[in-house]
Amino acid sequence: MALRIETYSNRHGGNCFFKAIGHPLAQDRWSALHDRLAGSRGIALYDIDGFAEGFAEIHDISDLPISGVYVQDITRIGAKVLGHKAQPVTDLAAGGADIVLVASFDSERAEDHIRHLLPAGAAVLSFDTIRLPDEMLTNFRRYLDPINFATNFAFFRDRDGHHTRLVTANYWAGYGAEAVALWCRLFDGDGIAIAEWRETLPSGQGTVALDSKALRARFGLGPFAGQLFLHVIGARGHDVVKYALDTYGDDGGTLSCTHDANAWPADFYAGLPAPDEGERVVLWVQNSHPSPIPARTIALGRMGGEEVVRLETEIGPFATHALDVADLLPDLAWPEQIEIDAGRHFVRPRYEVETGDGHSRIAHANVERTDLAPDPRIPDLGNLMGKGYILPAPVLPSDRFDSILLPTPMARTQIDLPVAVAVYDANGTEIARRSLGRLPRGEIDSLDITTLLNGAALPSGYGHMELVYDFTDGGGADGWLHCLFRYRDKRSGHAAETSFGAHIFNTVLTYRGEPQSYSGPAPGISTRLFLRLGPAPLDTMCHLIYPASTPWHPASRTELKLHAADGSEVASQEMAIPCGGSRLWRYSESFDEAERAAAGQGAYIVIRDATCRLFGYHGLISGEDAFSFDHMFGF
Repeated sequence: MALRIETYSNRHGGNCFFKAIGHPLAQDRWSALHDRLAGSRGIALYDIDGFAEGFAEIHDISDLPISGVYVQDITRIGAKVLGHKAQPVTDLAAGGADIVLVASFDSERAEDHIRHLLPAGAAVLSFDTIRLPDEMLTNFRRYLDPINFATNFAFFRDRDGHHTRLVTANYWAGYGAEAVALWCRLFDGDGIAIAEWRETLPSGQGTVALDSKALRARFGLGPFAGQLFLHVIGARGHDVVKYALDTYGDDGGTLSCTHDANAWPADFYAGLPAPDEGERVVLWVQNSHPSPIPARTIALGRMGGEEVVRLETEIGPFATHALDVADLLPDLAWPEQIEIDAGRHFVRPRYEVETGDGHSRIAHANVERTDLAPDPRIPDLGNLMGKGYILPAPVLPSDRFDSILLPTPMARTQIDLPVAVAVYDANGTEIARRSLGRLPRGEIDSLDITTLLNGAALPSGYGHMELVYDFTDGGGADGWLHCLFRYRDKRSGHAAETSFGAHIFNTVLTYRGEPQSYSGPAPGISTRLFLRLGPAPLDTMCHLIYPASTPWHPASRTELKLHAADGSEVASQEMAIPCGGSRLWRYSESFDEAERAAAGQGAYIVIRDATCRLFGYHGLISGEDAFSFDHMFGF
């Protein structure tokens, strides 16, 4: 029941054909093209690029009078395409169609090649009829260039005292982009477009913030809980739209942050926690396509189990459905985990945890890989790569916070997880270590770091943990090691959670593209992180970790560069983090009142280090009421 479309390949990256045909503006233009095709006596479909069946997955063409399918590649002759036996394009004239539909973009050259083969009087149409305006493209000569489809979705809500705020930076300017803008379309829960606008980004690497409360007033909107579609116009150098997304409330119990949705819909997601006692977990299923998700397509199942339970509800084009996981899996409870059968119908989804004391938090599931198998070389990496794959996460001050981890299998073939966890103080000294053993896929328990430390506080008050592979008891590893980290405020009861995967850090040797580099080939051994700053009176906290698979520079040379919203630099601070250590700091403590005033609202910080790769977490804190916490993004 999965969509037969290619969205992402770990070898080739993102596929933009599905983005091109599923773009909201393409959907608008498809209606007129469909009506014209529907009036035909017979359509000859020229499937030159093999796009026809993928197109039919997104747009309903079942009522069109297709009289024949034609191909150019002789190896495809005779193959079934949309129920038709493919014929050579040289037989076009014999078909007698009155419309030839070239199933391709940039079709002018292909049309020129077949003009002498057209049936008498036949009109020629193509997918170019639904293409976006040239003014929205960076490369208008090659339509299916990924840079033309720097798009993404964001969970967006403004109702019942709950609001959302999206912040991103014009990092495309750093690659030479000029006149960058966001084309935005807001969909309500039914998938109806309720607002559309263009947001101009600063000429430099400044920020833009889209606040649901302000947009609701600007467009005179009623309450909504849907999704925001973003298209970057003028993008260069980077086709991934990254952002930080804060959810906040009119009361003190709602505050959380998450980030970009990973714009390529996947077959499966995992890392969805079952509810703890007194909790309700809602999975926000947000259709990423202009075609409905049929009933019984989306399913949930217990991690490690064989059975799945299917959602009986159809979800309309671009619509949002709030799925209470207890409705499908009523017997599951934390720390059990849930797998999501998504069928490539939606991008990485958010889930919301509501507690009985009025607090709520939002986080996201992760892509569950279908293309990985255990790698027999990973157990031997230690000879050259030291710790090898490391998944670092903060240990927040134990006098106020509980820090809890839950390993999460994130590949369909991962039947067990051979892992250990080590805890380090801020200066990089290992304080405790525990082998968690060879954890069976469906029998993984959570671990409170306080238990590992026997109730004692870290000497520095805070530090970090590292999840690493441990093959003492055997087991296999694929490099896609993930974990959910949950943090709970002992004073207010508010919690936050985030999840991520392991990488190899700070070694000049490379393995399978690691240490990962966001710009250029591996190894990635430098840092450029974006830290959005919350609006007053919220303070911003940041936890920077310096993990190292092998010994690296004794200390980082980290710069914290404070920028105003227009991208101009206001002030900077230097920070030295010991190798294997971390630093937890707040905006209000690192920059003085005059510097913060000069930066103003919409300010942000770029964390830069040319000597090592840091891993960062960020969040907002509201006095004693609530806080948010998530990992950061770089560019």
